Amino acid sequence: QVQLVESGGGLVQAGGSLRLSCAASGRMASFDAMGWFRQAPGKEREFVAAKRTSGSSEYNDAVKGRFTISKDRAKNTVYLQMNNLKPEDTGVYYCVASRVRTHAWDYWGQGTQVTVSS
Repeated sequence: QVQLVESGGGLVQAGGSLRLSCAASGRMASFDAMGWFRQAPGKEREFVAAKRTSGSSEYNDAVKGRFTISKDRAKNTVYLQMNNLKPEDTGVYYCVASRVRTHAWDYWGQGTQVTVSS
C-alpha cells in the first residue's frame, strides 16, 4: 500500500519561503512521477510541479522561477522549495504520485496548509 505524507506547511509573509516535504512509502517502484497540486479556498485543485523518474521537471507557469521541485531517492522523499511566496499561493498543498501503469495521479497525500499573508 502506498502512503504519501506531507509536512512543512505553515504561515509566512509575502516574499518569504517555505519548503514542503513528502515522504513516500510502499510500492514506489511503480511510480513514474511525483509532484504537487494545490487547492485555494473556493477554487479548483491545480497542478503545481512534478518530477519524473527521467529527471525532468514540470511547473505551473504561475510558480516558474519561484518554486523548485527535487527528490531524494535515498530518503524516498520529494521536496517543494517555495521562494518569493505570494498571497495567491495560499492553499492546501497535496503530494501526488503517478503510476507507470496508468500515467495518472493515482496516489494523494492528506495535504498540508500553506498560508501567505500580505
